[in-house]
Amino acid sequence: MQFIKQEKVRFQHIDYAGIVFYPRFLEMLNGLVEDWFEEALDRPFSKMHETNGIPTVDLKIQFKNAARLGEILTKKLWVKELKNSSILCGFQFVNEAENTVLEGEVTLVNVAFNLERDGIKSEPFSEEMKHKIMNYQL
Repeated sequence: MQFIKQEKVRFQHIDYAGIVFYPRFLEMLNGLVEDWFEEALDRPFSKMHETNGIPTVDLKIQFKNAARLGEILTKKLWVKELKNSSILCGFQFVNEAENTVLEGEVTLVNVAFNLERDGIKSEPFSEEMKHKIMNYQL
């Protein structure tokens, strides 16, 4: 199963050439991850970030086609590998013509903050969370 969301390309996303400026794609990807955690995994960032986090530690991305103002992008995310405290996810954004705009992989690590919030360390996912995550493994 894939987690799928749509997003309209807005003026805030584009550069002078009228196409999505590449850092905006990373913001869109982060939004997709955040929505996945809240909507599918029942672990909203607003609650998680009281004690934990899920930072990106590795990102591979290939830009295939430009995305333009007004287009609707379909953003897809799935699990390629689940480890004790990390997830390797694949992702793909496609336009309305079903052309791939970008695709890649992102590695997320489950971390816990110490009491002073000045340090973090990886923390294993709970069995319940692993089960929820595995629903999205292809």
